[in-house]
Amino acid sequence: MKQENTLHTGSCLCGGVRFRISSALEPIQVCHCTQCRKAQGTPFATNTPVLAAAFELVSGAGLLAAFESSPGKRRVFCSKCGSPVYSSRDTLPGVLRIRAGLLDEPLAVQAAAHFHTASKAGWWPITDTLPRFEHALPAERPPLHARPSTDGRRRHTET
Repeated sequence: MKQENTLHTGSCLCGGVRFRISSALEPIQVCHCTQCRKAQGTPFATNTPVLAAAFELVSGAGLLAAFESSPGKRRVFCSKCGSPVYSSRDTLPGVLRIRAGLLDEPLAVQAAAHFHTASKAGWWPITDTLPRFEHALPAERPPLHARPSTDGRRRHTET
């Protein structure tokens, strides 16, 4: 059985923001909510939840900017090239939703499901067989990777 890589690297479009993730990745979540569509400029966003303690900013701390898209939800992006990097929520402390398209490595994980399909772009059909949810993950199932971090902080090591 092939084991997934537990060190992943990623960067924004201009390369100014670089990061490492030192954990296995959760399955990719495909979000069709209006906010994600507008933040990405695409019909959906692809995210993987990561413990904040496993996220290390290698370079570009000075390039990061944040926008509070709704109360308690911050979207962090590169202020130079505009690439969305991650989002975080006060209601899910210690978890970052990393934009999967920024990851450099080939990924062993796949997309798991489509969320917020009730607000999906009408011009983009969903043609795969992944599970679909009109809204967020059903309440009877805990959010993916919703374990709190030990210190709740991201590590920043500018190089």
